[in-house]
Amino acid sequence: MNVVVMKKVLSYIKRYRLVVALSLAFAAGSVALTLYVPILTGRAVDLIVAPGDVDFPGILAVLTRIGIAVLLTALMQWLMGVCNNRITYGVVRDIRARAFEKIEMLPLKYVDGHSTGDIVSRVIADVDQFADGLLMGFTQLFTGVITILGTLLFMLSLNVTITLVVVVITPVSLFVARYIATKTFSMFKLQSETRGEQTALIDEMVGNGRVVKAYSREADIQSRFDEINRRLSVCSLKAIFYSSLTNPATRFVNSLVYAGVGVFGAVAAVHGRISVGQLSSFLSYANQYTKPFNEISGVVTELQNALACAARVFELIEEEPQIPEKENAVVLKNPDGSVALQDVSFSYVPDKKLIEKFNLSVKPGQRVAIVGPTGCGKTTVINLLMRFYDVNEGAIRVAGIDIRDMTRRSLRTNYGMVLQETWLKTGTIRDNITMGKPDATEEEIIAAAKASHAHSFIKRLPNGYDTVITEDGGSLSVGQKQLLCITRVMLCLPPMLILDEATSSIDTRTEIKIQEAFARMMKGRTSFIVAHRLSTIQEADIILVMKDGNIIEQGNHESLLSAGGFYANLYNSQFAR
Repeated sequence: MNVVVMKKVLSYIKRYRLVVALSLAFAAGSVALTLYVPILTGRAVDLIVAPGDVDFPGILAVLTRIGIAVLLTALMQWLMGVCNNRITYGVVRDIRARAFEKIEMLPLKYVDGHSTGDIVSRVIADVDQFADGLLMGFTQLFTGVITILGTLLFMLSLNVTITLVVVVITPVSLFVARYIATKTFSMFKLQSETRGEQTALIDEMVGNGRVVKAYSREADIQSRFDEINRRLSVCSLKAIFYSSLTNPATRFVNSLVYAGVGVFGAVAAVHGRISVGQLSSFLSYANQYTKPFNEISGVVTELQNALACAARVFELIEEEPQIPEKENAVVLKNPDGSVALQDVSFSYVPDKKLIEKFNLSVKPGQRVAIVGPTGCGKTTVINLLMRFYDVNEGAIRVAGIDIRDMTRRSLRTNYGMVLQETWLKTGTIRDNITMGKPDATEEEIIAAAKASHAHSFIKRLPNGYDTVITEDGGSLSVGQKQLLCITRVMLCLPPMLILDEATSSIDTRTEIKIQEAFARMMKGRTSFIVAHRLSTIQEADIILVMKDGNIIEQGNHESLLSAGGFYANLYNSQFAR
């Protein structure tokens, strides 16, 4: 699996191939100069012949060359670091941008089916872990491989026999590193998944702290956190334990290499096949040759963690996107407001049916109320009308056009939507009101706020319409947040409206005033109203009574009451003495 992930990573690195080439060039240059220093050191040693027979001018010349080589090596390593950072954080930026772009393209069923914390963990924490591993890979892998190859060439130029000793012992280090790497990938992947689960729980609990405290669930949540934390501790400990075996194991092999070079080199020096200076160079090369294996083994371990995290990010990026729009998709302009649902069947889960053979015909300007017990499919109908979900069977038509044949943007632009669950963004009050109409004038904004009865509380805020709020509304009450969402729709005034429990968090006195404003707003506009309080939908032209995904009754308020059916029971249960 990690080979597949690595190929995907390389596809992102491909666009930085020029910078990669520069990094390789600087790595090769710095390694060549680093390997040249032991030769110079060996020459300096050979210039010390005996007591009183030392070539000081020659040694000074060699030391000067060593100084220049060291300075050039430092410069090239700095430039290589700049290139590696450019590659790493460029790739990370591209992956994050692709992941965020994919989140915006994913169907709502993916967002509904995955916790927010897990998605955030993939885009933030997993990408950060991946960046750390990738940077280490570029920083140490390039130089490590080039150092090994360069050292072999230099050693071969000095003595073939001793070089063969080094080459024969070294593969043991590679086998050890490979064995450990195969063990650690699955453990790092489990660690990443468990970390995502933990992030999801923390995100959920912090975001819903009031509910947790209100129901005294602190102990239960703490035990859930402790259980996840325990599992994270176990899998992290295993991953780190196996990965930490790499360094001592490879160091043991490296010590064998160094000892072998020392023994064979000493024998060769005694027999006059190499000089003492060349032996010192060989010992230095033996250290430099084995050192990259330690670094590479560490890099391999870190790359396992990085690739495990990258795999989770690529899972998100490769998720099935929402059904693309047709090439010749129609742009819905000035619809007459007619809406028809023809034999619509839909379910969130294939084996659990929800809506079956649903039929509805709404004429332009009609007000349609949808009522029924919780879970009967009221909000699902709204999701289908807005095409947040596509129907499994049948068709929904707006102005006679199948909504799958038109652009989502044009469909949703022609709906004004106020939900029970408010949604605000970080910004000013004005920014939140003008979300659907950014070019609105100050007069239009104030008029919309007055129509929704939000103007009075907005003026009491520290900076009025320029007051900055956070995405959760900050110090605003639930009712005030809902008034802002209503103001947003009042400003746009689209031809069709959807009001899903739009006044559920507003006091009765304000609700009466807003209902009057809604009545004016709905005049001449097709409106869909979902409400539990049946007193708010008595003026609707059509009331659909839903149960188990089917319309069981249909008519206006008076006719449904006189029928004495399910609607009458619902209504009487709310107003019985």
